[in-house]
Amino acid sequence: MEEKVGEIWHRLITRAADQRHPEAAVSLKSVERSVSLLFRALGGDGGLEVKTTSSDEHGARRSLLQRIAGSNKTVELAWRDEHSLRLPAIVDWFPESRLNRDLYIWLAALAVGEPRHEEPWFSRNQRLTAATLTRYPALRPRYLRLVEAHLMQRIPLAKLPAAEKSQERAIRNALLQPGSEPRLPPADRPPQAVPLWLHPAPPLAVAERQSGDDPDGKGDRGNRLQLEDEHHRKGERAKKPEAQDKGLITIRMENIFTWGGFLNLDRGSEENDDLDSAADAARDMNTMSVSRDARASGGKLRFDLDLPSEANDDLVLSEGILLPEWDFKKQQMQDKHCRVVPMLAADAAPCPLPAQLRRTANKLRAQFQQLAPARCWQYQQQDGCEIDLEAYLRYRTDRASGRVASADGLYKDLRVGERDLACLLLADLSLSTDTWVNNEARVIDVIRDSLYLFAESLSATGDQFAMYGFSSRKRDPVRLHQLKSFDERYGGVVRGRIDAIKPGYYTRMGAAIRYSLRLLEMQPSQRRLLLILTDGKPNDLDKYEGRYGIEDTRRAVHEARQAGLQPFCVTIDNRANDYLPHLFGTGNYVVIHKPTQLPKELPLLYARLTA
Repeated sequence: MEEKVGEIWHRLITRAADQRHPEAAVSLKSVERSVSLLFRALGGDGGLEVKTTSSDEHGARRSLLQRIAGSNKTVELAWRDEHSLRLPAIVDWFPESRLNRDLYIWLAALAVGEPRHEEPWFSRNQRLTAATLTRYPALRPRYLRLVEAHLMQRIPLAKLPAAEKSQERAIRNALLQPGSEPRLPPADRPPQAVPLWLHPAPPLAVAERQSGDDPDGKGDRGNRLQLEDEHHRKGERAKKPEAQDKGLITIRMENIFTWGGFLNLDRGSEENDDLDSAADAARDMNTMSVSRDARASGGKLRFDLDLPSEANDDLVLSEGILLPEWDFKKQQMQDKHCRVVPMLAADAAPCPLPAQLRRTANKLRAQFQQLAPARCWQYQQQDGCEIDLEAYLRYRTDRASGRVASADGLYKDLRVGERDLACLLLADLSLSTDTWVNNEARVIDVIRDSLYLFAESLSATGDQFAMYGFSSRKRDPVRLHQLKSFDERYGGVVRGRIDAIKPGYYTRMGAAIRYSLRLLEMQPSQRRLLLILTDGKPNDLDKYEGRYGIEDTRRAVHEARQAGLQPFCVTIDNRANDYLPHLFGTGNYVVIHKPTQLPKELPLLYARLTA
């Protein structure tokens, strides 16, 4: 009975203290695409990803009901850094969903400006607001509606102490007239959160791994459970408690209903059910404390991701070439930074086309044969199958009139025309291709079938084409697997190499594109297409992860366009719309939402690109 009364009381007091409006909530997932497009269209950094922010304790004054209910301690505020634009996972500040949606739009527009984190929070947000309203006057009505609705939610000035009253008055004036308040008056506690402004002290992401953080991935072991949670959480370093430290167990009654202390995430000796319990606890924690522990968990096999021995590896064709790489932080090219090594599957035996693909291949070959240039007459040739009557009559007329006439070009011949096109298909063979797309096939299997049908289709057109796969493990080496070069004919040998492909390591895409650029530059064709097939964004073990890899790939694509190439990306990554517009530009990529359709879609896509 006592527990039931407590539950009812907790539910009533929490509902009375809650100032949010879940019935009008708008999630970031529902507006992510439009917000991302708006941010880039207004001039925002195209390399930033839109992600959810973490909730932080604000420390501001709360109402009596909120203090009784123990609610409204944290708030989610937007912020941005050099890697991402962070927005709340759910916005339910206002009673109308239109206003909550407008808040997402306003925050995206506000984040377009330079944040300057060293500038005081109060003046920084006033400057950004004034600049946004000046640059985009159409946003002013939306902003004024948001300010009016938000001011009604803030604690009235009459209920605040004198110091906090002057501080609150300055914030209200700054919201109504951005730039009118030069400084924020001091007070004993932080001011109430302003959801229309960016975070006062954003937890900027650490770009590089700290020493001792297991850079080679050797500590990745044991069972995993992915939290299906939209919210991000802060992390902090904590000293790992010593196992031998034992003492008197005491209980403080005021700590019974709080989560705190140390959460040991090394659960290698426990069952999967405990992972669910740990996940439930983690969802209630705003800050995760982690510590370094090199001790391996028991009962698990540990695999070190390293290169195979030379005897079991593919055949190395040469020592490789050194290629540059773009450092977006320094805004300069690093010469001879990556080594690309061409390789060939030495033990790949010639094989026929798999039986399950033959029917589709026959259909595609029949379609692609229509793209082959038709036979046409070539006139005024040195030799040919017939005499060019028009050229011959002109020659006889010139001779009869006493002019000097040349006997060259008196024949015509029926020849096959040429499309003057060269295509290089670059396939991502990273470790992520080892994941399963359904109960029957992995990503690597889908890519293999796509390569089969792509080669079968292009062999029917007579177009010059080559196929390579790539993976990397840091900048040396970047492995480029030759499946078919431009000089080779498609046949059983090439099919054997396609059959031998397997998941490799990581995705240093910039170096692979630059190497492909060199191969295509040696082709005499007037039109040259670089087709990139991938299942995710650029990444590697070192600093190539994140923004660095995206900017280097973008630079490599720009270099390819300057050289006269046509780069085009085909991906099965459902989140590719977040970063591919920045890499390849609108209209230069396509997302295949059903990976199993990739083998059929890829040849047809090539037909549309080269029509």
